[in-house]
Amino acid sequence: MDFNSIIGIIIALTAVFGGQMLEGGHPGSLIQLTSFAIVLGGTLGAVLLQSPLRQFVLGMKMSRWIFVPPLLDPTGLLEHIAIWSSISRKEGLLALDTRIEGIDDPFIRKGLQLVVDGTEPLVLKQVLEVEIETFDDLHRQGARVWEAAGGYAPTIGILGAVMGLIQVMENLSDPTRLGAGIAVAFVLAMGISRVYLGAHYPSDVLGGYAAGAGWAAICVGVRGVVKHRRDLRAEAREAERSAA
Repeated sequence: MDFNSIIGIIIALTAVFGGQMLEGGHPGSLIQLTSFAIVLGGTLGAVLLQSPLRQFVLGMKMSRWIFVPPLLDPTGLLEHIAIWSSISRKEGLLALDTRIEGIDDPFIRKGLQLVVDGTEPLVLKQVLEVEIETFDDLHRQGARVWEAAGGYAPTIGILGAVMGLIQVMENLSDPTRLGAGIAVAFVLAMGISRVYLGAHYPSDVLGGYAAGAGWAAICVGVRGVVKHRRDLRAEAREAERSAA
């Protein structure tokens, strides 16, 4: 059991809820089922879209390592290696065959089996190195599931916050005053979050800002032209009615 993880979670939750209470807020206001569903469901969907099912399932299984990490006992392993070396010198390599059944670690069991089978040392080293690289690559793929979730969750959270702001703005007498400010804040926050999480380079975000600004300028220009033509047509119809 990794008590550091438990202590860390308790400290984080205490800081969040404690800060809310110090500001005069109610802790219950931080618990929103709708927001939880948006962030969790959106993040889960994005990760599933990105990751193969096998990789996703492996990542979920690895989540227990947060509280129960794999048990490593290098001292005990060195003692076993010394015992196996002593047995092989006295009784030969075939005497290690009886020891294989009692080994739980599949990597060690495979290595010892190759030794008993008389595999050349160089070939044995290559085989075990391939096993290590395969194991490392497989579990790195599982870890990437959580890296992806950590990248998507803040973005989905911002979307959820904007959805909440939309609901609030519907009840305001003049929501147009807040629209521009919220739009700018949303775009800036999303860009900064992508750079902070390492998902994009600053140049990518700046390029996105430039492309977005250009598209916004085009939309504003087209809207102005359409509005101008509409006003001209209205004036023409009004002039025709006056002349008649």
